[in-house]
Amino acid sequence: MKIAIPTNRPEDVENYVNAMTGLGAEPIIIGGAECPEGQLRTADEQAMGQCAGLLLPGGVDVEPALYGQEKGPLTKTEPALDRLQTEALRCFLEMGRPVFGICRGHQLLNVYFGGTLIQHLETAKDHVQKGPGNDNVHGCAAEADSFLGRLYGERFSINSSHHQAVDRPGKGLRIVARSEGDGVVEALAHESLPVWSVQFHPERMCFGHRREDTVDGSEVLRFFLRQI
Repeated sequence: MKIAIPTNRPEDVENYVNAMTGLGAEPIIIGGAECPEGQLRTADEQAMGQCAGLLLPGGVDVEPALYGQEKGPLTKTEPALDRLQTEALRCFLEMGRPVFGICRGHQLLNVYFGGTLIQHLETAKDHVQKGPGNDNVHGCAAEADSFLGRLYGERFSINSSHHQAVDRPGKGLRIVARSEGDGVVEALAHESLPVWSVQFHPERMCFGHRREDTVDGSEVLRFFLRQI
């Protein structure tokens, strides 16, 4: 099956491409380097029509103006990426096809549905990378009846690499997991649409990036593919 991954920097989504390929899916880059301004081309729209699902990857911060705030001093944005991914998301929602967001994708989904973000966490030191390629690790508490709870149980360990977080959830979105300790929203699920998201990075917890101090990230990615 084909899975769309919208980005204007294909080199930044290599881990997502590898994870999808490892699970037997065919990742399709939407936009790419030929889309610097974030405007979808006819070829992109045609490609999306052939894709069974949308994966919104991690990346830079979402533009605060999209959720009614002024840009903070630590917020780094890329408006062209916002435009590209928001339009791709709109298309997949209109088609009724599954959508899964990771990190930035999790936050973008929340903003799309009218939610807000925390631009810089007071506990950011507990969530940002310890160094290049060295994600932080912490506990996560999931609702027992949620997609994460059914996959991993109510308590498990995840990786972490972010300084922003979901604040007020968007319309129709249910908070289904939080980080232990500071309560950062770690997962959302829509009440009626095929939409799910996580703040952590499962693509860096599976296959060649599998680590012993977290759960296997491939399980949540398999969950997404099973919804198709």
